[in-house]
Amino acid sequence: MVTMNTSSTTLNDTHGDNGAITLEDVAFEYDRGKQPVLQHVNLEVGSGEFFVLLGPSGCGKSTILNLVAGFESASTGKVVVDKRPVTGAGRDRVVIFQDSDSLYGWLSVVDNTAFPLRVEGINRKERRQRAMNALMVVGLHGHENKYPRQLSGGMKQRVQLARALVTNSPVLLMDEPFAALDAQTRSILQDELVQLSSRLRCTILFITHDIGEAILLGDRVGIMRAGPASAIKEIIRVELPRPRQRGSLAFGELYERINQSISEEVRQALSKEDV
Repeated sequence: MVTMNTSSTTLNDTHGDNGAITLEDVAFEYDRGKQPVLQHVNLEVGSGEFFVLLGPSGCGKSTILNLVAGFESASTGKVVVDKRPVTGAGRDRVVIFQDSDSLYGWLSVVDNTAFPLRVEGINRKERRQRAMNALMVVGLHGHENKYPRQLSGGMKQRVQLARALVTNSPVLLMDEPFAALDAQTRSILQDELVQLSSRLRCTILFITHDIGEAILLGDRVGIMRAGPASAIKEIIRVELPRPRQRGSLAFGELYERINQSISEEVRQALSKEDV
């Protein structure tokens, strides 16, 4: 079984105080004059925090991630990372997507991992060494010469994570990265991601529709209102000790609380459709 080497010392163990994220009264609409996807979104994610966004389908979770990534621009309001306005994509933010299509099929695992360093103009020897270090951390040492077509879904996601780690970016933006995986692989990667994030102290904004996953991973969980014109409904601090156990009473109670909050939003959205 492939496992992450979360005790490895081959990567920077801390990003200091970097990576804080702020959204201030943000609105977003795809077409001017149309009903906004987001409206009055206010959010602060602290440096080194694991923050999970949760909400009904279509509520704008991924849109918020795209705004922080710099893939989209807010219609109004401010999006700030490290006290600097986001004006586009940047090296200080790395995105990990749900599927593995962002891997280049013609490149080996090590070359896929090193690709961001190639873009930066780093020499081949250094970028290979850094890529191998990252692959060691995510448990893919020995698989560096394989190609994406030879990897399982879980291994492909590990390559994406290694490619993010190799840049030493203080912010990881993760858009349902484990949603397409089988339950066992997903559970393993969830546990290992928690250990890795604790060691690296990078800021993580994680998108999911899975309540259990949100509780397992997050320091705090932000629940969004149903769209359109969605916003943050409430933010819950997860006070459960790590490692968290799905079968514990406290876990179940928090699950029911969050489920009730989201169910209220879904019912309201359905009632609007019936009008």
